[in-house]
Amino acid sequence: MSALGTRTLARTLALTGAAVALGVAASGGRGKELDEEGFRAGNADRGPAADRFFGGTTELGSIWASVAATGVVAVAGRPRAAGRALAAASVAWLAGQGLKKVFLRARPYEADPAGTRLLIVPPKATSWPSSHPAVLLAFLTVVSRDLGAGRVARATLDGLAGTVGASRTYVGVHYPADIAGGLLLGKAVAAAFDGRR
Repeated sequence: MSALGTRTLARTLALTGAAVALGVAASGGRGKELDEEGFRAGNADRGPAADRFFGGTTELGSIWASVAATGVVAVAGRPRAAGRALAAASVAWLAGQGLKKVFLRARPYEADPAGTRLLIVPPKATSWPSSHPAVLLAFLTVVSRDLGAGRVARATLDGLAGTVGASRTYVGVHYPADIAGGLLLGKAVAAAFDGRR
């Protein structure tokens, strides 16, 4: 294995390990209490403008949004970058769905229906990790790297994934640790695609 391959593997494993450690920490005790407090703050009513913004932003992290973005990138003349980004998004989605079956964390609206502002149709799967930020961050990281986007553009795209993550708490379907775990998972998957052009 080359030095680049070893670094890529080490980064992927470190990010995945950090995501899983976060999931374990938020599963009980003080970590769970802190996560629930963070959820209450993130899910608080901030008025109709915030409801519209976060409600309209949240589905940018769906796998279907990545499929649509893949079409745009491919039509723009970069089908290889589009395909790699969709592959990364798909791996992130599959990994997220698999981890949900391991952690089996109840959604906030299930754990505390009276204390949750649920602003969208309830998702069917369990809570940890949040797949929306994982999928979006994996897609955006790979496509921006493959397209040669600059540092500012990449940071802006990372911010978009973070905003989608925050929206998942705001609309009542994820705890903050779910979001952080999803972001770490998305970066882990993107790291696995580093150097495979």
